Order: sequence, then C-alpha cells, then structure tokens
Amino acid sequence: MASSSSKKRKREAVDTSKGISFALAEQPVSQIGPVLVSFPAIEPSKSTSFSCYLKKPRHEDEVTPEFVDQGTFVAGEAEAIEFFSSDESQRASVGSRYLVGVHNKRTGTTTLRPAPLHLLTHRVKALKGIKSAPVSAQERTQARATLGETFGTKKAKANIRAQERNKVDVSAMEGVAEHLQDRIEQSTGALPTQEEAKETADNNRLIPTHNPDAEVPGDVYPLHNIIPEAEWKALSTSAFTAAASNKECIALLPYSRSTWINQHLSTLFAASVLNKKNLKILYYISAMLAFRNATFKKFERSAVEERLSGVPSIVIDGLFSRFTETSRGSTNLQTTTQTQTTILTYIFALCLRMDDYAAETTPIASDLSMPVTRINQLFRALGCSISTLNQKDLTLLGLPNSAGEKKRAVLKCPVQFPKPKGKKHKK
Repeated sequence: MASSSSKKRKREAVDTSKGISFALAEQPVSQIGPVLVSFPAIEPSKSTSFSCYLKKPRHEDEVTPEFVDQGTFVAGEAEAIEFFSSDESQRASVGSRYLVGVHNKRTGTTTLRPAPLHLLTHRVKALKGIKSAPVSAQERTQARATLGETFGTKKAKANIRAQERNKVDVSAMEGVAEHLQDRIEQSTGALPTQEEAKETADNNRLIPTHNPDAEVPGDVYPLHNIIPEAEWKALSTSAFTAAASNKECIALLPYSRSTWINQHLSTLFAASVLNKKNLKILYYISAMLAFRNATFKKFERSAVEERLSGVPSIVIDGLFSRFTETSRGSTNLQTTTQTQTTILTYIFALCLRMDDYAAETTPIASDLSMPVTRINQLFRALGCSISTLNQKDLTLLGLPNSAGEKKRAVLKCPVQFPKPKGKKHKK
C-alpha cells in the first residue's frame, strides 16, 4: 500500500524546475468559451447535455464583445426535467469576475480565460402546460394564517389572532358608507379654504398690522399701524432742536444706552436739514426700549410711569394697552412671551424704516443683549430675508462697498412670510 501511494504522489507531482507562469487565452472574442454553472437545487446527471445560446442576435455593424460579456443563456434537458439559466444569473455576477484556468504540465503555463456564471433553475416537463390556479390576496393571506396556526411559534400565533381581531369587515360598512360621506361633507363644510387659513395665520402673527398687497417696502407696515396717529401728534421735537450738543440730545431720550439710536441721532443732526419725522421715530423707539426694560420682570404701573416721566402720557397708555396683559381673575398688568415678542417686532419695523428697509442686525442684537440668530428670526417673521447687499443695492442706499460684507435684514415686495415648519416624526 505504501509503495502504491508513493507512486501515485509522484505521478501527481508537477515539475516546477522550469517555473510556473500565467497567460490569458488568445482565442478570438467571438469564440465560445468556458461557462460556470451552479445548481442550487436539483443536480442533473453527468449524461445531460447543455447548450449555450446568445439571447439577442447582433447586427453586422456591431462590435463583437468578449464572450464573457455577451448575453448568453444556458439550457439542458433530461428525461423529466428541463434546466435553464435563471434571472438571478446577471445579478450573481455583479461585482465579481470568474476565470477558468487550464494548466499545461509540459510547459508549466496556466492559461486563463474569463467565464460567465449562470445560476440554473429547473422545471418539470410534465407540469409545463399546466397553469397555476388563480389565488386572490385574501386566499393567500388565509393560507399563510393557516400555516402559521399549524406550524408557527406562540408569538406568531398571537400576532395572527391580533390581526384577526383588528380586521375591518368592509361588507358591513357598505350600508353606512353614503351616510358617513354626507356627515363628513357637513362637518367639513365650515372649514376655511387654504387662502382663508393663510390670511388668518398672517393676521395672527405677532407683528404690526401689515398690507400684503404693498408694492413698495414702505407700504408694508404703514407708520400709523405702528405708532397710532394720536400718539404721533403728541411727540414733540422742540427740546431736541433747542439742545446745544449731541450729548444733551442723547440725555433727552427715554433710553440713552442704545448705540444704534445714538448713532442714528448723530447722523440726523449732522445733516444740513433736520428730519423731524425720523427724529420722532427714534424717540418712539427709545420709549419702547425703555418700556420693555421697565416691564421685563414684575412691575408696578406707577414705577413704569415714573421711569418714563418725559414721555407723553398718551404714549405710555398706548404701550400698556398693546404690550401688556391682565391675568384671568386679576387686574394686575403683566408681560408674556407673546407681548415681549410683539414689542420687539414693532421696534424692528421702525428700525427697517430708519435703515431704508435694509437693517444691519448685529448692532441691534448687541443693544438688546440677545443672540443675532434670535434677532434674525424676528426680522424673518416681519417678512425680511437675511443676506448681504449687492453693488446695486449699496449704491441705491448710499452705503460704502465695505457695507456689503455685513448681513442685513432686507424687506422686499411682495412680502413673503416664513412657512411653518413641519413636525418631525419620531422614529
């Protein structure tokens, strides 16, 4: 036995003294080559013959691809079963490339040639002409449930019974479908249209009353929608015109610590002609800032009036009526998140008017000790876009080129308000 085994090993040994080399086959690309096949289910007998076919004939002017890239189809036939390439064959070769090698012991060369892979399926010839009986979705579901009840686990059986309990009997709804449709139409008849809902949402925003049909930015927020006409007439500029210096003018303001207001006030008095309208607007913004600070926390009306002693009483009454509320069952005034947001949007609407509807938001945020992102959000609520100005806009506003590097809140027409954000669904 040992002698026989030794001889067998010697016969299988390869002479490697000459070395082993690899080479690609040099046959024409049109020549049929080796094919790799896989039989996932039934394997045919060794006597079963197979043929390789081309799926789609080529035109004479087409370039013949390599055999492995040609659309081929492998088929064979036994006594009772047919074998043929399945549709999975193309997907099985994606990302892979197969090579068949033939080794020549005499020369020590292994010749390689690419080969396509075919996954073969089978079909019983006796059942070839029999069509399967049509099965409805309900029958298929019932059959699956029966199998689950017979062979399923306890958890699977519990799920099947739960689905049966939750199943809706459609036939039982046929008699009441028309009645339900009538009830739905009656219930939804009073719902607002999309345009009415949009108008209601715009009117309920925490911003001054606006004109959605305005064609120029100055008409979006009319001045007397922010400062009532009676309060506007009560504002006086005589004390400012009589002041001897810019420092005295700042001291006359209800709120003198705003860098933004003080810079605009200096610009007004530096002009050859004093713009009294803009002076009144700056004074009113200052009064609103002073009122906001005085009512930010718990307050007494008398203390607020004393703090704004230089402001006309009609203005103070208007600020109380628009930017404070009374709690239920009480007469005490208080500020809320809504009123605090509203007074800021009123202030910013006046800031836009002073800055030709292109307000730089960073100085305003610094005056209010608030994040710039929050200030930008409130300007967007007024219909502004936060962006830098181009050369044309800088020229129209009389601003230097360096001003184009800073982002501003720009109001344009037609005014467009931000759309409400949709709720994120929890995964």
